[in-house]
Amino acid sequence: MPAAGQFRENMFDAPVFNADAKIVLVPTTVLDRRGAIVSGLRADAFTVMQDNLPQRIASFGEQDVPASLGVVFDTSGSMSGVLPEAKTVMRTFFEASNPEDEAFLFTVASKPNRDSGFTQDFDSLVNHMVFAGAQGSTALVDTIYAALLQSRTAHNPRKAILVISDGMDNHSRYSARELISAALEADLQIYSITVYTPPMTKKPIELREEREGMAFLEEITRRTGGVQLVVRNAHEIDQAAHDVARAIRDQYLIGYVPEHAEANGQWHTIKIKLNVANAKAYARSGFFAK
Repeated sequence: MPAAGQFRENMFDAPVFNADAKIVLVPTTVLDRRGAIVSGLRADAFTVMQDNLPQRIASFGEQDVPASLGVVFDTSGSMSGVLPEAKTVMRTFFEASNPEDEAFLFTVASKPNRDSGFTQDFDSLVNHMVFAGAQGSTALVDTIYAALLQSRTAHNPRKAILVISDGMDNHSRYSARELISAALEADLQIYSITVYTPPMTKKPIELREEREGMAFLEEITRRTGGVQLVVRNAHEIDQAAHDVARAIRDQYLIGYVPEHAEANGQWHTIKIKLNVANAKAYARSGFFAK
């Protein structure tokens, strides 16, 4: 995907954390081996590392609060074989969401399509997709980028984007690197659900493109602290959609005072270590000190 220098004026200019702030807040999701939410942990179950140095936890809490959600739904040609299942993912996700959430919808085709701004009428978003077909090229990166911009108008402090896609892209003007940079500065988490049922007749080049698409979704979810789930049959759809809906809602909010984070624009890594067996913590990978 080619870089698009002409779009740089739209890049996020707000830092993830203000250098004047006394505390860094890190929303963290904990899942067990089966992908289920682990709740009820205490602060001593977590170790915060910044730039490979341990940090003292200054605040800690577990929250289930309303969120501002963006759904990026892929309707490009590559989704033709799994589009009905993808629509079921979206419907089940909204059924499991907090009624006090707000959400918007973008669809992916040869260019980003803004189908709805923020609304609490989730039925209207689901109904909008009933007759949608899969066709055309895929501008997935551009559409996620547009969703990041839309998220600036959110009314809730907790923000997230759910990408329902196979991760493939062949028509974006932004590069994946530009998108990840913008996502890291946007102070939100990106989640993804992929319906993956490859037929045995696919060519090696098609299988490689699918692997690259999944790798892209894995990277952007991991870097932003979200979760990537792959659904391999219709029976897994309900569980995956419920798991993501709860992962967005039920999080630990860990705060620490960084020892070294001068306003020099440098990147500082964050790693949340979990002192609990058979579980994994998901959190953003770092912040720019601006």
